[in-house]
Amino acid sequence: MEFILLLIAFIFGFACKIIKMPPLIGFLAAGFVLNAMGYTLGAGLSTIANLGITVMLFTIGLKLNIKDLGKTEIWFTSLAHALVWVLIVCLIILLFINLSLPLISDLTIQQAALIGFAFSFSSTVCVVKTLEESGESKTRHGKVAIGILIIQDILAVLFLVAATGKLPSIYALGLFLLIPATPILRKLLEEAGHGELLPLSGLVFALGGYFLFELVGVKGDLGALIIGILLARSTKAAELSKSLLSFKDLFLIGFFLSIGLTAMPTLNMVLIALLFSLLLPIKYLLFFSLFAGAGLRSRTSYLTSLVMSNYSEFGLIVIAVAASAGMLGNDWLVVMAMSVSFSFVISSVLYKRSHKLYIKIKDSLKRFQLSKVLAEDQYPSMSEAEVLVIGMGRVGKGAFKALNNTLGNVVWGMDADSDRVKSLKKRGQNTIVGDGENIDLWENLDISNIKLVLLALPSIDDSSSITAQLRQVNYKGRIAAIARYEDEVEFLLGEGVDRVFNFFNDAGLGFAEESISLLDEMEVAQPSNAKDM
Repeated sequence: MEFILLLIAFIFGFACKIIKMPPLIGFLAAGFVLNAMGYTLGAGLSTIANLGITVMLFTIGLKLNIKDLGKTEIWFTSLAHALVWVLIVCLIILLFINLSLPLISDLTIQQAALIGFAFSFSSTVCVVKTLEESGESKTRHGKVAIGILIIQDILAVLFLVAATGKLPSIYALGLFLLIPATPILRKLLEEAGHGELLPLSGLVFALGGYFLFELVGVKGDLGALIIGILLARSTKAAELSKSLLSFKDLFLIGFFLSIGLTAMPTLNMVLIALLFSLLLPIKYLLFFSLFAGAGLRSRTSYLTSLVMSNYSEFGLIVIAVAASAGMLGNDWLVVMAMSVSFSFVISSVLYKRSHKLYIKIKDSLKRFQLSKVLAEDQYPSMSEAEVLVIGMGRVGKGAFKALNNTLGNVVWGMDADSDRVKSLKKRGQNTIVGDGENIDLWENLDISNIKLVLLALPSIDDSSSITAQLRQVNYKGRIAAIARYEDEVEFLLGEGVDRVFNFFNDAGLGFAEESISLLDEMEVAQPSNAKDM
């Protein structure tokens, strides 16, 4: 049976990849197909699905700066959106009650508010997967989106406590001891090394946090998130997050399958789910209005709103708890599952085209941008820059160091991660915060003296997009990029990149050149040694 599940998931996921759609859409479809074939949601798959969410929340915590949650554009937008959205859904349901639609016509105002609350959440799984696949989890809009997801998750936990009437144990106060214990946890992580013990330690920390919180009556997923936040400042946090990536992706396949296996919908349930899918533009407009009003730039408001315009797995949990408490009928759980599935498809497809679409509509969106934007969103400047390295990860930092040693202060770096840039600036390196795919940035950044741009980015799609935007603002200099495979080299050359370095081949060439210098040193030393003899 397990092989059939994997086979169907692989076939549908692979089919979506061929037609250039996110594989997660295929996994959702596979769940409904398996349901139609008579398969049910077993304990094993349910456990895998829960593991996926737990590990994902842990990795979110590893990347989270807790101070970000205190920003007005995050906490206020989260609360305001939830409140206004519930009111909107209540009004819409009241309008449809008069049409005598099944499942809707018998709802009370309290039940309508509960349904609105369940649909107010955005999907942590869908948003994080989308941001990670596009390499944007550390961008301005990525951080805002993740911050709002955290606030929403906290609201979900508070609801579950209120709905079940199950208060945390008095021993939950002991969880505050995790704060003074943080240095010990970080030390354990740093001693785990770089091999197979590192991802294992990550799973132990994530699941340990889950079961510790469950033990004292607090939702376990919140425990995994908080343990991740406590470890975020560890020197191993980024490496640990990468080491868990494959585990997380594999576990989340179980989550996507489980949605389709929840129950078989009737035609009426599908129609109601489609009706809620039609409300997604309202969800987008509400987010966009709140973000713009908070002082975010139009592009940040647009991208964050778009990636957040979906329904959540936490909505499923809210409906399930409400159904078990007799507040709602079980049919709404199926409606919610269908709505979540439809929203995943819509959100994933639209976001994949979001950057190209923004270039076409940016002038219209800028009309809603406040004249005075937040200090964090001011455009940077570079002085005396002639070489720009975009992407200050390991490869980018290595290239920056080598060029800086040769050319001096005319070399600058750019990265979307503000925390990374802050760290590099402390070391005296010329770096600026910037998202290379932001056409507004290139239109406002003086690059007239830049002769060479190095794209040290892992995604060839990002490199292609940045190349196109640089050419669009009439950049006349040269562009170099990195790739991992030969077909990626050909693709980037075809997209207008002047020189592409194969990461593996050229790394080996550099290693060989450095090693040959040792032979030269030996040849110089040997005559001297012979003379001494």
